Amino acid sequence: MNATDDARTSLAEHEAHVLVRRFGAGETTPSEALATALAIIGAHDDSVHAMVLTDAGSAQRAAAAADERWAAGRPAGPLDGVPMTIKDMLLTRGWPTRKGSTLIGANGPWEEDAPAVARLRDAGAVFLGKNTTPEFAWKGVTDSLLEGSTGNPWGAGLTSGGSSGGAATAVGLGMGSVSVGTDGGGSVRIPASFTGTVALKPTFGLIPIYPPSAYGTLSHAGPMTRSVTDAALLMDVITGGDPRDWFAMPTPSGSYLDGLDEGIEGLRVAFSPTLGGLGENDPEVEAAVRAAVDVLAGLGARVEEVDPELPDGTDAFHLLWFTGASKVLEGFGPGALDRVDPLLAENVRRHAETSASSYLDATTMRMDMGVVMGRFHEMYDVLVTPTMPIAAFPRGQNSPDGWPFPLWTSWTPYTYPFNMTMQPALTVPCGFTSDERPVGLQIVGPRHADRLVLRAGRAYEAATPWHEAVPTLLR
Repeated sequence: MNATDDARTSLAEHEAHVLVRRFGAGETTPSEALATALAIIGAHDDSVHAMVLTDAGSAQRAAAAADERWAAGRPAGPLDGVPMTIKDMLLTRGWPTRKGSTLIGANGPWEEDAPAVARLRDAGAVFLGKNTTPEFAWKGVTDSLLEGSTGNPWGAGLTSGGSSGGAATAVGLGMGSVSVGTDGGGSVRIPASFTGTVALKPTFGLIPIYPPSAYGTLSHAGPMTRSVTDAALLMDVITGGDPRDWFAMPTPSGSYLDGLDEGIEGLRVAFSPTLGGLGENDPEVEAAVRAAVDVLAGLGARVEEVDPELPDGTDAFHLLWFTGASKVLEGFGPGALDRVDPLLAENVRRHAETSASSYLDATTMRMDMGVVMGRFHEMYDVLVTPTMPIAAFPRGQNSPDGWPFPLWTSWTPYTYPFNMTMQPALTVPCGFTSDERPVGLQIVGPRHADRLVLRAGRAYEAATPWHEAVPTLLR
């Protein structure tokens, strides 16, 4: 067995659902799993900078407690002992949550967990630390004045994407089995596509959020994993009502793992390669996604190439996004704009005079988009698109070389529309460019069809080898 085979076996054995089975069988322990994750952080985080904080002592104590529970046959929950990380946008009791900004100091008190973090803690998950984010998660790459930039498992000089780039890179390298990110316009799906990992932006409200986001109902939380099965497992833990989130839905009945492997024979699949011309794909991305669609057809899905005829909601998204960002910065006083990412400040200033009427017009655009997609899903069970029209570009840049526009929305045309419509959207790896940069396939379902989206993603994953690929940094 060569080094790549060793790395592939190690990554597979440290997927969350596999670890839990191995803990129960006595094949390994939470402390041993944690030691592997900490060793990977020690070996690679200096080059990729996915972590803003690593707390080995706290993690070791939590893992030792999980060792005892498994030895006694009394695990605390479905993720007991699984090592994981959390994006530094989500409150974690006892650790700073600085959100990638110099405006937030490290001094606390930090006394409260976000809802997803609280549920994971109760389920016995072992928190290693927190992941990098751009300032207030505002853009599609992960760099900040506070933390610098984050690299990619497939090349430390490549961007991880963003805004959950630290989480995606950590998961891709095995710095913990899973993570939780946030997604206001593609922020779990963009980096998952760039790093060859899996991420789900669920139906809005399934995963409760606290404190409420200034980006409002654009902002979701979501699982970031190396397999669809792990994404479903995380959904079992982190979904459901929370009294602090007035949008939160009740806890769903049943498990997201139920029916996950039932396949997609007869599923009505719409394939839209550019969402009706909203994007233009790199030829290698286009080829990989079309090959993935052929796999879906081979699995028995009824595939038709068709566009949903979505209106271009870019301007409406920008208005909603940057008025939200303005509200975030307002709380830090009049000098805040001079102390943040210059491109963020520029766009906040551009939208400073937004009227209530314009805001309502943007909200109306969202509703119109939702109507279009609601009617579309009467004819098609799921929509598939490229997750991204491009693969990862050099680290430390806001956009690819030679790109005519600096804003991240110009190169992420297939992700933010589904934040506007609140639909579930999953990305799974579906191939590589000729120079080994990952490509992602996005699977979108109607609101509340998260289980269907996961089932379609799992069917594709089970029929292809892409999720088993070993990142170049681990070879």
